[in-house]
Amino acid sequence: MENSILQEEGYQLMGAVFEVHRELGGGLAEEIYQESLEHELVARQIPYQSKSPIMVTYKGTRLRREYFPDLLVHGSIIVELKAVRNLLPEHEAQILNYMRITKMPVGYLTNFAPLDRVEWKRFVL
Repeated sequence: MENSILQEEGYQLMGAVFEVHRELGGGLAEEIYQESLEHELVARQIPYQSKSPIMVTYKGTRLRREYFPDLLVHGSIIVELKAVRNLLPEHEAQILNYMRITKMPVGYLTNFAPLDRVEWKRFVL
């Protein structure tokens, strides 16, 4: 049952991701994919926020340091975009930390760099 959390919203997101990669292919800069995906999300009427700050607290005190995940989709899905040769454990740790801090139950880590496909992982807390 846990894997069904925000499943339809995830399908919508990944449809947009696949369309961007189909249109542009792999190997471009992460910022190009970010902007293109934002255009695709608007075209598909998928609500999102870009680079919204995540506040971090320590023992009830707000810290000056904030995190900025690439996208928050449907108000509940953290999305981290990459354009790297391979996804690495530190990329997974990054999105898991974002999810833990925000208490968002679902996250997607997507890598646009491969020429023939999008590399992606879905995480559920």
